[in-house]
Amino acid sequence: MSNEIVVNLYGRIFVRGNIRAMTGLHIGRGKEGLEIGGVDNAVVRDPLTNRPYIPGSSLKGKMRSLWEKMTGAEQSFLIGRIKGKEVRVHVCEDLEMYQGCPVCPIYGVPGDKGSSNPTRLVVRDVLLSDAEADRLEQQAHTDLPYTEVKWEAAIDRVTSAATPRPMERVPAGTCFESLEMVFSVYEPDDLRRFVHVLEAMQLLQDDYLGGLGSRGSGKIVFESLRISVRSRKDYGREEKWTEIPQAADDRPQVSLVLEEPNREKLVTWLKEQIPFEPYSA
Repeated sequence: MSNEIVVNLYGRIFVRGNIRAMTGLHIGRGKEGLEIGGVDNAVVRDPLTNRPYIPGSSLKGKMRSLWEKMTGAEQSFLIGRIKGKEVRVHVCEDLEMYQGCPVCPIYGVPGDKGSSNPTRLVVRDVLLSDAEADRLEQQAHTDLPYTEVKWEAAIDRVTSAATPRPMERVPAGTCFESLEMVFSVYEPDDLRRFVHVLEAMQLLQDDYLGGLGSRGSGKIVFESLRISVRSRKDYGREEKWTEIPQAADDRPQVSLVLEEPNREKLVTWLKEQIPFEPYSA
């Protein structure tokens, strides 16, 4: 008997749209390479265009963190230390744990674990469009190209002395276009897991992205979302779901946690689009 694991890709589900920063957005790049006299906590930028962007790793990582909190997943895996404190995430160590886990099948586990399986969710970097970059250049009165510098002060609790710190942020109202999340379907349970991805997006919209969130930064909304499917049966054809409810004020923002009957309609539609049948050439 063979011990080889067979992986069947039955199809992929795509979520596309935009992300709008409702308050200033700070996703840092660390302190490497900063010039003398530069701002503290500079934002990450595209090295070719010098435009700020949202790394897919930041987006996916925050969604995973919030979903771990929502499901009460044990923080079992040590990934490092920051300022002497341990940083842990949830990772299933074996296949039995993995099969019943609400987190790892969606967001993945390290390849050296006994529970290693294909990751369902891929999240791309989200960039500024040329049009939005032009708007920031021509209309926004920014301190740096495409960004503002927000001054904050750390107050000594004993002496009341203030230590000012400049923080770089993308201005409120900036729209990052070309959001794309790709969810691979390997088994029937993945259709329900995809709904959990939408729930994690709602959790993120109600929380914050990047740093300084408890001080007002990082509120975002997803706009102009579109869901589509490519099935293994006919991978060249992309089918679009058309029943995403629009916001009452006609803004291109949608309800992410789909209420019934829309949630069940989505799952039913996905079952129709992605048949779990053997591959035939």
